[in-house]
Amino acid sequence: MSETKPYLDRWAGLALLLPMAALLAIFFVYPLARTVWQSFYEYGFTLRAYETLLSSTLFWKVLKTTFAISFTATIVALLAGYPVALHLSRLPPQRRMPYLVMVMLPFWTSILVKSFALIVLLGYDGIVNNALSFVFGSPIHIPMVFNRVGAILGMVNYLLPFMILSILSSLLTQDVNLGRAAEVMGASRFTIFRRITLPLSMPGVLAGVLISFTLSIGMYITPALLGGRQDMMMANLIDFYTRQTLDWPLASAIAVVLLLVSGVLVAMLGQVRGAGGMKEMAR
Repeated sequence: MSETKPYLDRWAGLALLLPMAALLAIFFVYPLARTVWQSFYEYGFTLRAYETLLSSTLFWKVLKTTFAISFTATIVALLAGYPVALHLSRLPPQRRMPYLVMVMLPFWTSILVKSFALIVLLGYDGIVNNALSFVFGSPIHIPMVFNRVGAILGMVNYLLPFMILSILSSLLTQDVNLGRAAEVMGASRFTIFRRITLPLSMPGVLAGVLISFTLSIGMYITPALLGGRQDMMMANLIDFYTRQTLDWPLASAIAVVLLLVSGVLVAMLGQVRGAGGMKEMAR
């Protein structure tokens, strides 16, 4: 009886995984394989879509724009998120919880709703411009939406929770006795931050940067609603070829390129997390 129990447990585990595996196969693996196949097949096997991409000025321009906007949004999210994560890490757990709920609120709000809310907030006659006009006593209309600034602000609003939580996880694993020992030895708060806190939080920083950049390069709704005509990103280009020109093989090829870039970033993220885990075990 004891010999058959592990065998039954293994089959029970496989049976529990079967529904999820079927869902992944139907709604993820099959569409992904179909997209890859469609990029190579057009009345027969062909590389026409990839040859067109390599010679397309529009593709390279959009790729450059995508990386530029994604990089800027990631850096802004890092600069805004690190102080928040640092402050949360220094709070006791009871006081930290309400702030974590506020950090998590964007996860519970549709990105479409948030984009329209930012239009109301940052628009030409939005709340921010009206408040500035009231303060300075003259009409002020700072263009903050329907341009690159709007796209970046909308993306930062979406990315901040990922950045804050990634950095916070590294900060909370640090031994508080290290800072206390350095303070006893006469180190200033800035020196403690520069020599201890910041270096030990780098795995979380790198993880947050990679997660944010990976999410940024695939964004569609935010740049479409808040960006300008010159701020088309890769996902918007895919939409253009599928709905406007109806060139599905070319759109599939762009999706494959975007998938490969995301795969490389995810692999890098795995290496960062693995290195962070090894360091924690070594400690």
